[in-house]
Amino acid sequence: MDVSMMFSVSHKTAFVVDHCPYMAESSRQMVECDMLTKSRGQGVIPLAPVSKSLWTCAVECSMEYCRILYDVYPTRKLVHYIVSDSEFHSLNSWRQEDQSTQELMAALASVGPPNPREDPECCSVLHGLVAAVESLCAITQYQHEARRTLMDVADRVANRGRIICLTNAKSDTHVRMLEDCVSETIQEQNKLAAGSDRLMPIQRCELVLVHIYPQGDDTLVSDRSRKELSSVLSSEVHSVRAGRHLASKLNILVQQHFDLASTTITNIPMKPTLNICDQEEQHANTSANYDVELLHHRDAHLEFIKSGDLHMAGSTSRDSGLKETVTLKWCTPRTNNVELHYCTGAYRISPVDVNSRPSSCLTNFLLNGRSVLLEQPRKSGSKVISHMLSSHGGEIFLHVLNSTRSTLEDPPSISEGCGGRVTDYRITDFGEFMRENRLTPFSEGVLDASGRTSSERAKAQLERHTRYWPMIISQTTIFNMQAVVPLANLIVKESLSEEDVLTCQKTVFNLVDMERKNDPLPISTVGSRGKGPKRDEQYRIMWNELETLVKAHVGSSERHQRVLECISACRSKPPEEEERKKRGRKREDKEDKAEKNGKDADEKAWPDSERLKGPQEREKEEQTESEMIKDSPDSPEPLNKKPRLMSEEIQPPQKSKGPVSLLTMWTNRITATSRKHEVFAGRLNSVNNKAELYQHLKEDNGMDLHENGKATR
Repeated sequence: MDVSMMFSVSHKTAFVVDHCPYMAESSRQMVECDMLTKSRGQGVIPLAPVSKSLWTCAVECSMEYCRILYDVYPTRKLVHYIVSDSEFHSLNSWRQEDQSTQELMAALASVGPPNPREDPECCSVLHGLVAAVESLCAITQYQHEARRTLMDVADRVANRGRIICLTNAKSDTHVRMLEDCVSETIQEQNKLAAGSDRLMPIQRCELVLVHIYPQGDDTLVSDRSRKELSSVLSSEVHSVRAGRHLASKLNILVQQHFDLASTTITNIPMKPTLNICDQEEQHANTSANYDVELLHHRDAHLEFIKSGDLHMAGSTSRDSGLKETVTLKWCTPRTNNVELHYCTGAYRISPVDVNSRPSSCLTNFLLNGRSVLLEQPRKSGSKVISHMLSSHGGEIFLHVLNSTRSTLEDPPSISEGCGGRVTDYRITDFGEFMRENRLTPFSEGVLDASGRTSSERAKAQLERHTRYWPMIISQTTIFNMQAVVPLANLIVKESLSEEDVLTCQKTVFNLVDMERKNDPLPISTVGSRGKGPKRDEQYRIMWNELETLVKAHVGSSERHQRVLECISACRSKPPEEEERKKRGRKREDKEDKAEKNGKDADEKAWPDSERLKGPQEREKEEQTESEMIKDSPDSPEPLNKKPRLMSEEIQPPQKSKGPVSLLTMWTNRITATSRKHEVFAGRLNSVNNKAELYQHLKEDNGMDLHENGKATR
């Protein structure tokens, strides 16, 4: 692992809370103090509601931020708390012994609330920001151990940090002034740290300015997303109303800063029989189900994301942003710690509302040695138990149970598919692909003609071979055809020779010949009804995929472009030929259906528009269709053209208008069918459709040898 990744921005967090007189202003969020409404005696004056100051709101919300951080990360995530007024007050240090909410609360009690009568000109949050930058240059215990362990690569130990400033800014100009102060201080401190062994230059600093203003007032500072002020410093601004809005904003920030996620445990039974929380309900006749929201590391939802079973309880809209939580259902029966479960991970949890009764009851229940299984809420199917809550050594963990294939089992075959549904992978082709792209030892530092190393050439070849490479058999046509193999193997080359271009063009011509012969293609019919797409649609899919393959490599050289031009020229046909071919196939399909289903089916096969046309008008179309059939390569060539001429002479007269009779339709049907066969030789020489029989029996003088049924000599 890279040492620089061991100390991210979240390793150091400096809290700067403004302690100037204007922070003593009321937040205007009223809190009821008189809760004894039922037991109050007569004549007792109720207590008036009170409101917290901006300072109190800032302290409470920052302490909640630290509490969640210490619950989930008891080590290696450090907080330095600074209070700023006429000077800065450092309430703790980077030492691990000072990292607790008890230490911070005791120090804050000694500081006390801001004095509203103090001169505001002497107070500024700048003192705290300068002290925060100086503290980020200090070396923590973990950084010191890493530098001592890796003396030869001590420079690789990173120094990054974050500054969170809670203040009441005057305007956007005031905010820019604070940012400029931090940027200048970082430059000065980095110069000092460069020549000192006890300081480290700041490589990265994130400044989070939170402007707090009372409820009911208009904000004077606008929100701004993260902005890069320099190569070292980035800044973001949040304008938040005091009270619950500020608490919600810092709750979201702590999740973003430390990769946390939210899980809501639903349907928690508060029954006396379960001994979860029986202090208030042991005498109650009814019970209720409660929900508890927990925060933990985001990796606890990793299995959900991989399997696609992430059930979001919905995004609850807050004034300061959007918050998402995953819902897990309380599963009965519960288990004891002695029962072993196959877990893939365990992550510390922190309740969002730690002082609420449901959270307190659930925490006490788990700390007493009980474990709770959690299941995914599903509308149908069997329940899936995916997580478990249990405590170890006085700390509560969210365990991720294995709900999919165990890693201890044999690895699945690739034919089974990662999702169980896709099974037609191109396994054989992938094996051939690996053989063609095997790496071999090569001398380091040897460059080719274009100045590339062996590893760069290997990466370039792998990139060319994978520009278009479908993984599933049913998603490709050309890679299932043996006729396309020569072109597919050559088009991925970095450069083509003239012989390669001729081979590719020959492959394209073979495909054109296949289309002319109407040869079938290996089109997958998985998931489709019937016989799949028709033949012309199959070839259209094939040509489109072939163009996609060649276009992926057309920028390699001019010869690749020639292959694409050949494909475009061969697949583009005159519209008259396409229309004639389509109508000819439509005619053949109509005749095949008529022969199969008889007269009734034949009558249904004809559209209503065809029935309303006159016989001669339809005969003209049939003649055109017969010419198209003749032009088709699959139709036999007639012996001569005279039968067609004779059939034209015996066409029935045309009706003016109106529907066609059944006799006319049948006659036209027989006439159209007879054109495909050789006409009787006697009919060719007939007069008025009458042929004279036994013409060879006449004598030279023209007298008939048959007279009255008797032969004469």
